[in-house]
Amino acid sequence: MEKRSILVQLDPDQHPSVFDRVVAVDSGADELFAYGGVKPEQVRDLVHGAIFTRGQKDLKRTAIFVGGSNVQASEAIFNQLLPAMVPQFGLRVSVMLDPNGSNTTAAAAVRSVTKQMDVNGKKVLLLAGTGPVGQRCAFLLAGLGARVIISSRTREKADAVLQEVAKRGIDKALLHAMQVANNAELEKALEGCEVVIATGAAGVCLLPAEVRRKFVGLKAVVDLNAVPPMGIEGVEVMDKGAIRDGVICFGAIGVGDLKMKVHRASISKLFERNDYVLDAREIYEIALGF
Repeated sequence: MEKRSILVQLDPDQHPSVFDRVVAVDSGADELFAYGGVKPEQVRDLVHGAIFTRGQKDLKRTAIFVGGSNVQASEAIFNQLLPAMVPQFGLRVSVMLDPNGSNTTAAAAVRSVTKQMDVNGKKVLLLAGTGPVGQRCAFLLAGLGARVIISSRTREKADAVLQEVAKRGIDKALLHAMQVANNAELEKALEGCEVVIATGAAGVCLLPAEVRRKFVGLKAVVDLNAVPPMGIEGVEVMDKGAIRDGVICFGAIGVGDLKMKVHRASISKLFERNDYVLDAREIYEIALGF
């Protein structure tokens, strides 16, 4: 008889994310072991508890998910997972990283665009693109050959994020940093762009309609802000490929529907084998199935 599927949820926050726990259950995890307040130095013993308790053929029925609201803290935990395993003896389990939903959200946002057009060689502007989702969008889009502009209110912050994205094996020639602190700088950043993805803070309009309408070459926009005012004026939160002013529009809830599908599919995939490592690129590959 096949063993029950167990998902071990590691979260740096005091209380493990309820959102992630609900999705885990809905994704087919029979048992959920959720640990909060996890620190990197505690990871080894938690991993050993996962890999030394079942035979090799049953380890695909155990997996580890790292979430949490602090992306850097979550990444520090994630980076300790594989070193704690013993793959040469088959003693390992599949793992997934999705702090604050950043990987699944970015994968869904990029996939929403790539279902409509080939981004290779296209110019894409990431408005307020220095946060976790923006960074992952930059990584995925540049990996697909897009020319990505990472914007911020300060050039220094945009430059710093560009360097971080490039460290993940992305060609720096495909990444550009720009300061966008006013409409004049916004219009300069929009020149030649075919896609805009807004990943800024909730309730902040980053692209006014009067500015957007000046750029007839714009083909698709994605707004990941669900709190009025919208990040891209004129986009509705429920938009899922709606055509507005000749532009294909995606809103936060429209993208969120795909994000949830990708999240659930990624959790389910963890139990197919014991050697998956699901980070941004791998999660995007799962998104390609939708």
